[in-house]
Amino acid sequence: MTQKQRQRPASDSKKKVFIVDDHPVVRDGLITLIEHEQDLKVCGDADDAAEAIKSVSSLKPDVVIVDIGLKSSDGIELTKSIKMQHPRLPVVVFSIHDESVYAERALRAGASAYLMKEVISENVITAVRAVLRGEIYVSDQIAKKFLGNAFQGKSDAGTDPVSKLSNREFEIFRLIGAGYKASQIADRMHLSVKTIETYRARIKEKLNISDASKLLRYAIKWVSSDDRK
Repeated sequence: MTQKQRQRPASDSKKKVFIVDDHPVVRDGLITLIEHEQDLKVCGDADDAAEAIKSVSSLKPDVVIVDIGLKSSDGIELTKSIKMQHPRLPVVVFSIHDESVYAERALRAGASAYLMKEVISENVITAVRAVLRGEIYVSDQIAKKFLGNAFQGKSDAGTDPVSKLSNREFEIFRLIGAGYKASQIADRMHLSVKTIETYRARIKEKLNISDASKLLRYAIKWVSSDDRK
């Protein structure tokens, strides 16, 4: 077996969990937590989206846990891909990033739960069991925010300009803010440089930014602010 995929036999009486994270320490920690539960079993894990898609199809887990910040891909896009191929398979997304920005995007992509990485060890088992029951699991703070928005008939779109971006545009915006050049973003996302430039033009239009240098400064500031949360 490779580091990317470590298949494990799973008892028929236990629900099978598949983990996607590119940090071995995080994966091993989640595996240890889950393996201590009598009703759950880790059937495999992967450190990138391509391996995850392949393994999920072959191992047929009951739930998938996905980190947003994968090195070679984006966890939200991976969630969308998993749900397209396996519509009934629940996905639990976790991230170090601000849940007020990412939770709604994750749920719109098809995730059934969103957890902050700082509390995942405390809440992941509860979240997994909740989504296996067909429930949605988010923090109390986010649940109250969603409920308030629903009653007031509004969404976050319009409050933060970045919320206007599509998931793909948002991913490119984050990479711009992280210092990646167009050619590097293209390589990372397996797209052409021309396609990245097209997305960049759309991002500037949606954010009402006139030129590339202003976009770069804005993206760096936004990413830096998000990383401090």
